[in-house]
Amino acid sequence: MFRCGIEYSRCRWLLPILLLFAIVFDIIAIAATSGWVEDEDAKSHYASMWEQCRGQNDNWNCKPLTEYSWAQAVAALMILGLLILIVAFIISCLALCCSLNFALLPAIGGLLFIAVILQIIALVIYPTKFNELIFEGHYYYTWAYGFGWGATVLMFGCGILFCCLPRYEDEVTGLAKFKYIYSSD
Repeated sequence: MFRCGIEYSRCRWLLPILLLFAIVFDIIAIAATSGWVEDEDAKSHYASMWEQCRGQNDNWNCKPLTEYSWAQAVAALMILGLLILIVAFIISCLALCCSLNFALLPAIGGLLFIAVILQIIALVIYPTKFNELIFEGHYYYTWAYGFGWGATVLMFGCGILFCCLPRYEDEVTGLAKFKYIYSSD
């Protein structure tokens, strides 16, 4: 006989692991010193979330971006989103791995959606204000900026799953009856 659908019991282990990946992606994006943005031509200018540097080879002149209020807002929103994500990860480990507490799952989804909103705002403010600050040449957004978006997309997907998973409580706990595509009855 064939069984179709998702193996829901695996969700209780996969969702916290996906949140752990989102935490790692966020830490990489926030801590990256190689830059979120770099120029395309001479590789003479790059900027991370914290500073911008101009120069060549070993002669770099770096200035902090945190003197601008928009950069402070981006840093605060990204760090706050990371902290909310860490709290959601801890609660998800308690709710899914230690004991099955389905009442907490929508709250975890809500926390993740709040973190997603904060990080989307930060990831939109940064390129907008950076482009207003710098008027010359063309710039590329690097892998570090992409990790910020990767973490945000992971949080959004996990938020949807955390909100939908309480509907499938019997499937996750293994109490549901298997449904077959074909039966001989």
